[in-house]
Amino acid sequence: MQIAHSFPRLAILLSILLLQTTLSSGHEKNKHGAFYFSWGYNTESYTKSTLKVKQASLGNDYELLKVSAHDHRGWDKSIFRQDLTIPQYNYRLGYYFNEKQDLAIEINFDHTKYIIADNQTMRLKGTLGGVATDKDILFSRGNGFYYFLNNGANFLLFNLVKRVGLYSTYNRRFYVDLTGKAGIGPVIPHVENSLFGKNNDPGFQIGGWNAGVETAIRATFMRYAYLEFSQKVDYARYSNLKVYEGRAKQAFGTYELILSLGFILPTTKNNPLFTPAPKASEVTELE
Repeated sequence: MQIAHSFPRLAILLSILLLQTTLSSGHEKNKHGAFYFSWGYNTESYTKSTLKVKQASLGNDYELLKVSAHDHRGWDKSIFRQDLTIPQYNYRLGYYFNEKQDLAIEINFDHTKYIIADNQTMRLKGTLGGVATDKDILFSRGNGFYYFLNNGANFLLFNLVKRVGLYSTYNRRFYVDLTGKAGIGPVIPHVENSLFGKNNDPGFQIGGWNAGVETAIRATFMRYAYLEFSQKVDYARYSNLKVYEGRAKQAFGTYELILSLGFILPTTKNNPLFTPAPKASEVTELE
């Protein structure tokens, strides 16, 4: 789909505009600053959840209980034979804004895929066709059921970032940092599903909100390029998701592992991230 391919570019452009607007008013007040950007790929595991469905015109108002779902990595098969934005990817766009260059604000986006596992038995409880129902169903394609956020569960966060230096060579051509991040933002899922053989009209939508915390180890080489390994915990609440003749909602937690490549650029001279440490020893620990 053209929308699916253009969405990552639109999301990155929006992130740049938002970050530029946020920084424009206070940039001149700071002596030091540094922009950074990274791109990488991820894998997730999800908590079980309850999918709540309401289809008033059909007389349906029910819950599917203890729903299990999985991701769809994409990067583990022929990653170099497909577009960069087809697998589960992520990007980070941030700016270190304080004098010590250990605090940043960040646009944090994860293209994660959420797929309700096929051929699982789950409990349906509520009203079906106007009749009270409490029974087990087989959730499978052959039985008329599927549920994908496969063009993305799509977590977007606006983060505050804290950097802690762990190790650096004297000339700062190689250094290692620990970063902690926390933020909140919207979810932008692509919703595609079938319930009792009735398909929805799939597409992207603003579908609720999420909050997350992330820790990362970052190794920076030659001052400007870095490799980052992160783990992240996210909680997302989805609402008003499109289903046939109705809407659905659910909430679930996510544990995510991310590997990214990035670069960092100073906005001023003598930025402490790019100048040698004051000590004259060959190797020193950052204070």
